[in-house]
Amino acid sequence: MTAVTIEQRGHVLLMGLNRPEKRNAFNLAMIDELAAAYHRLEADDEIRCGVLFGHGHHFTGGLDLAEVGPLVREGRLDFSSPGRRDPWRKDGTWSTPLVMAVQGWVMTLAIELLLAADIRIAPSDARFAQMEINRGIYAFGGATIRLPRDAGWGNAMRWLLTGEPYDAQEALRIGLVQEVVEPGRQLDRAIELAEAIATKSAPLGVKATLASAHRARLEGEAAAFARLEPEMAELFDSEDGREGLRSFIERREARFSGR
Repeated sequence: MTAVTIEQRGHVLLMGLNRPEKRNAFNLAMIDELAAAYHRLEADDEIRCGVLFGHGHHFTGGLDLAEVGPLVREGRLDFSSPGRRDPWRKDGTWSTPLVMAVQGWVMTLAIELLLAADIRIAPSDARFAQMEINRGIYAFGGATIRLPRDAGWGNAMRWLLTGEPYDAQEALRIGLVQEVVEPGRQLDRAIELAEAIATKSAPLGVKATLASAHRARLEGEAAAFARLEPEMAELFDSEDGREGLRSFIERREARFSGR
């Protein structure tokens, strides 16, 4: 049995954590297979959006410390080999959007996977906990950097420094998730959003939007502002740009090709 299931639906890549008997705890196989799936998400031009979800009742109970802990302690957990990308997206910018659907327990590194995604959906009965601090370590997958940015300093420290659990409404309040839905509806909603991005949005425009946002975050607002007009000119000159204008004039849905 694979630790991460892969299914391509049109231009959407579905990636499912698949150790439900272990609450989808991340062992080495799951980390490696998810790293390979994320590489495909970025490398395959046919894929325009990804969806990450978990099979079973819980998204993940966190890291399998008994198996993975020694590699973390020795600094040997890396994703530099060919065909792999860091699932926590700490290795540069990404051009393919990722929607996440979580459920049940969403613990430790799961929150950091959420923070690395672009759009996040949770059911009303989900429970979240960044509890590394209670195990003598700290959140090393990006939460110390991204949660203060997304949620604000006080909101981030409230949960990073106590390790206490919180519910889906609190996750929504602090911006960790963007929508809270009825239990069992989270994956369907994530797929709906991914398919809307993949079929109704212009692929070049999606990549340019992500690139601009990443540029502002990494290089500053001035660098991002300097590229707005040149990138717009490039988009207008693309086939998709011309198709977008034609569809507007002809009052019809655009048919984008990604060129």
